[in-house]
Amino acid sequence: MKAITIRELHSATGRWVREASVLGELHVTERGRVIAKLLPAASPPPTPFFARRKLTRAFRAAQPFLAGGADSTSGISDDRDHETP
Repeated sequence: MKAITIRELHSATGRWVREASVLGELHVTERGRVIAKLLPAASPPPTPFFARRKLTRAFRAAQPFLAGGADSTSGISDDRDHETP
């Protein structure tokens, strides 16, 4: 655990944020009292959330029928272009 002053943090914020990712916890002090802690973010999971999803049996059975469809942006644009009476 390393401690730095708030003035040091203000003068070189980017450097200290990167240091926190390497060193771990970093304490920020003002007049000798700890006022904040910089902690490294948790590492992201190896696979994205939606790549890990589990499809239900019913959804997998319906998937062949779900392909295609109209583009909703064209319908919305058409509605916007029409004047309301």
